[in-house]
Amino acid sequence: MNKERIGKEQLHAYVDGQLSAAESAQISAHLVDHADDRASVEIWRNQKTLLHAAYDRQLDAPIPHAIAAQLNSRPNKHFRQATIAAAWLAMGIGIGFVADRQFSPTPTDPTLALASLPQRAAVAHAVFTPEVHHPVEVGADQEAHLTAWLSKRLGHTLRAPKLAAEGFHLVGGRLIAADNGPGALLMYEDGGGQRLTLYVCTDNQDSGATAFRFAHQDGVSTFYWIDGRQAYALSGKLPRESLLPIANAVYRQLNGEG
Repeated sequence: MNKERIGKEQLHAYVDGQLSAAESAQISAHLVDHADDRASVEIWRNQKTLLHAAYDRQLDAPIPHAIAAQLNSRPNKHFRQATIAAAWLAMGIGIGFVADRQFSPTPTDPTLALASLPQRAAVAHAVFTPEVHHPVEVGADQEAHLTAWLSKRLGHTLRAPKLAAEGFHLVGGRLIAADNGPGALLMYEDGGGQRLTLYVCTDNQDSGATAFRFAHQDGVSTFYWIDGRQAYALSGKLPRESLLPIANAVYRQLNGEG
């Protein structure tokens, strides 16, 4: 593999683990000096993580009863193989459709733009908050670098809200995959180890503003809203009444009110 000719196809193969050890080592060396390719690789890895978290349950589910009944009634080996293939194809198309909607450009209607936001934020929270050694890419000790890097990737200035008054301190943050490009995830923690995440992504068009909305999924509470081109979601395993004042503090600070 020629280092000067490394393109998206090779980078995708690297992320998917389809390269030889020598080729992987060459790409790893390439990424050290190519920040844009390194960021793309991280986005694709995050996409894979989020997709697995969202859909592995469906892929590991047993074959539907109706299909299993057909298999049992037709002992022919080739028929069984064809039926299984058709079932997986249908499931793959369904998951592909959902994934395409999840990672396609956000609709201009703010109501539609909000539809998948709490789920994506809750999945990101569930994926990254359990991590002990690597919950973030850049720690709070490098906050200036973290916010400058994420601001550049998102295309707008991102500040990390100060939540000491609410009992939480910044752990750090990471670049993640959002609807239509890079997104950011900031992580906070209190003295008892309870963690919150602030999911931030950018739309291509100004969707105006929306009031706070609330969602609860798999034990994760999320307050989410749109402000111009930016969408925000604050998630944590807290009851609604405990998370609301923290979301208010985040909103005020992001709008320069505190």
